[in-house]
Amino acid sequence: MKYTLTFEPDKTTIRVDKGTNLLEAALAAGVHINASCGGQGVCGKCRVIIEAGEVESEKTEHISEAEYAQGYRQACRTSVLSNCTVRIPLESRGLKGVVAQKLDMGRAERKISTLETKPLAEGWAFEPMTIKVPVQLTPPTLQDNVSDLTRLFTGLRKQHHIENISVDVRCLKTMPERLRAGDWSVTATLMAIPEPETISFLEQKFSMLKLVRLEPGDTSGQNLAIALDVGTTTICAQLVDLKTGTVLSERAEYNRQAEYGDDVITRIVYAQKPEGKKKLQSLVLSSINQVIDELLEQTGGSKKSISCIAAAGNTTMTHLLLGLETRYIRETPYVPAANFMPLVSASDVGIDVPDCVKLYSFPAVASYVGGDIVSGILGSGVFQNKDLTLYMDIGTNGEIVLGNRDWLACAACSMGPAFEGGGIKHGMRADLGAIEGFHINPVTLEPMIITVGRKRPRGICGSGLISILAELLCACVIDRGGKFVQNLSSDRIRPGPFGYEYVLVWAQDSAIGQDIVITEVDIENLIRAKGALFAGCLTLLESFELSFQDLDRVIIAGAFGRYINIEKGKQIGLFPDIPLEKFHFLGNGSLLGSRLVCLSRGMLREVEQIARMMTNIELSDNSSFMDKYMAALFLPHTETRLFSNVTDYLDAACEMIWNERKGQCP
Repeated sequence: MKYTLTFEPDKTTIRVDKGTNLLEAALAAGVHINASCGGQGVCGKCRVIIEAGEVESEKTEHISEAEYAQGYRQACRTSVLSNCTVRIPLESRGLKGVVAQKLDMGRAERKISTLETKPLAEGWAFEPMTIKVPVQLTPPTLQDNVSDLTRLFTGLRKQHHIENISVDVRCLKTMPERLRAGDWSVTATLMAIPEPETISFLEQKFSMLKLVRLEPGDTSGQNLAIALDVGTTTICAQLVDLKTGTVLSERAEYNRQAEYGDDVITRIVYAQKPEGKKKLQSLVLSSINQVIDELLEQTGGSKKSISCIAAAGNTTMTHLLLGLETRYIRETPYVPAANFMPLVSASDVGIDVPDCVKLYSFPAVASYVGGDIVSGILGSGVFQNKDLTLYMDIGTNGEIVLGNRDWLACAACSMGPAFEGGGIKHGMRADLGAIEGFHINPVTLEPMIITVGRKRPRGICGSGLISILAELLCACVIDRGGKFVQNLSSDRIRPGPFGYEYVLVWAQDSAIGQDIVITEVDIENLIRAKGALFAGCLTLLESFELSFQDLDRVIIAGAFGRYINIEKGKQIGLFPDIPLEKFHFLGNGSLLGSRLVCLSRGMLREVEQIARMMTNIELSDNSSFMDKYMAALFLPHTETRLFSNVTDYLDAACEMIWNERKGQCP
């Protein structure tokens, strides 16, 4: 159920779900409320007055009994239960008031957008990649002494109508013992996966299942899969129950390969050193094993219940995971060892699971367009839709797809790890305590901060970095080259070891015992990252004589946190300046596609078709791309025609804010 929330004296409204946190709603509506502890409730600065409506609120020490009776509440500890009117008192807004409401782009009522947690692809059926079925067999006799395998296949056909079965030799070796240990009552694990030496899935009959495991007794209720996104910076994983189709747990850890380089190029170089490739493989495997252990620990699951693993990663990450040569990915003409990877036993690679568990790797398109983007296109359903779509996967390796159900073209550019927290002084992944939402009072320069889980701030994740950069720009705290205005009267702007910086959180309010800041070096890294992605999008569009205005949809993928503010992304030049309704935020598209193939074996055919229909546009030595990249190293862009609405807004904001600052000029 949706409710209307009105903030006074701004008269700003927003539609929210029942139970929405009041501080988060204010941030989404562009309404400033002082808040420095990330929404944990300890700073006491986010005091508001509930003038009308019903809320659920936690009583805190920062509000007296008399104030509570008058309607005072802490926004970070209050949830919306009906249509409400909320007044922000002077002390929560800043002594000089706020001009943000006068600068609202369009003054349109906005809604909080949540992550799309279900695949957008159509026509998929819940037919797990791996199934487990119990079988009760009759013991052999002198009169009935057919082979154990024949006996099992006959039981599967009669009891479950399953035919056309092949067998994994590892399973065959243990079959006689397992059948007898279970007194001829066993559970068979069957996978809809081609033979390891098979290159094309299209040559397979998908009614063919392979017997990969046999267990004594009935264990059919214990059937788990691991969906993996093997990122350059972060390893993300989900534990999926193949019996119900539900996600039981999700975890993320840094890819330990980052010790030897932030991007795929530096890791390819390191892999050429003696034992370098082996070292990088062991590091990514240790990260994967850690997230699997954490998933099982969270749920009380067992590795014996894991039946399969689906992994999506860029071409280099997939090669390093499997221990393949990466040298020629980097060298002209940029040739990977393989695009379509064979099925392997996960334990043979080094993943700490039973040796019957198979690892499925998504196919790559080219050296710099990998299985992660194929997985994202699968989960997003772009390949099924008639709308002209631009798909942007924002990570260390920025990957872009343009097209629809009739054609797909792709490109990739190195963004670096900035939007995943790498190369940022206080950057981190979207975990508890990460700043994911930010607003600044343009006069007092006091912050409003929301953290993941509303915990005490520990650092800044991707969505927070976008918000911070946009807010500093729109509040005239930094100029359009990303440099701080140095004569502003605020102790939050100060010189630091890496140039000037802005203090987001004072040490006493942080969880790390030190000030959390954003520096000019951080901002420079963010500008380079957004510039590379935007230049890649523009180059890809112009290769087909198209512009951003020709697009029907823009899908944004990336592990940013719970939500991303599209308007702020447009303000810094990360996203194109086109109508807001054309955008859709997918979240981690790579992980979404990995989960989908675990749940629906019919999608394996679609995966290959997607990979084969993509045309790659190489940007590595594209002079047009380099020109566009240099032009994008500005906020939002040096070519104002590409961001006319944003430029007009910034010009108006700058004039209004400097007037409010009583004549202070940059």
